[in-house]
Amino acid sequence: MELPVFAALVLIVAGVWSLVVWPQFLRRVIKDPRARDADGKATKFLTVHVVLVSVSMVLGAATALIGIMGLFA
Repeated sequence: MELPVFAALVLIVAGVWSLVVWPQFLRRVIKDPRARDADGKATKFLTVHVVLVSVSMVLGAATALIGIMGLFA
C-alpha cells in the first residue's frame, strides 16, 4: 500500500491520539458515581463507556498500524 508520507503521519498521529486519550477518559468514567450502583455492580453507564473506549482503542491501533504500514511500504 502506498500512501503519501503526510497521510501516513496523520494516520499515525490520529491512532496514537486515540490510544492516549481514551484510557484517560475511561479512568474518569470509572471514578464517576454513575458507574456503579448501590451494590457496587457495574451500571449500563459504565458498560456503554467501556465498550465505547474498547472499540475506539481498537480502531486507534488499526489506524496507527495502517499509517505505519503506509509509511514503510
